[in-house]
Amino acid sequence: MENKAKAETFIGFCVRARKITIGAGAVDCLKKDVYLILVCSTASQNCLSLAKKFARRHGCPLMLCVNGLENAVHKAGAKIAAVRDKNLAAAICTNADKNFQLIPEA
Repeated sequence: MENKAKAETFIGFCVRARKITIGAGAVDCLKKDVYLILVCSTASQNCLSLAKKFARRHGCPLMLCVNGLENAVHKAGAKIAAVRDKNLAAAICTNADKNFQLIPEA
C-alpha cells in the first residue's frame, strides 16, 4: 500500500465528518463557511475557471489535486469540492505537497 499524502488524509477526515461539498452545482449553492476549494488536475478549463470564481467569491484558497480529486474524496467523477471546516482546510493547506498544490490568486 502506498503512503498517502497528509493532505489527502485530512481530505478523508472532511469526507467522514461530512464537511466537504462535492460538485460544481452543490458548491455554487453554498453561501458561507467555505474555507478551501479543491479542483482536479483533469478538470476542463471551464471547470477550473468556475473553481477560481468560487475561491474569489468565498475569499478562500484554491488547491489543485494532481493525483485526481476523485481518489481523495472517494467519489467517481469529482472535479470540484469545497471544504467547509476552517481547521481541516488550514491543515490541508499546511500539508500541501507535489500532489496538492495551492494555486495563487488569479
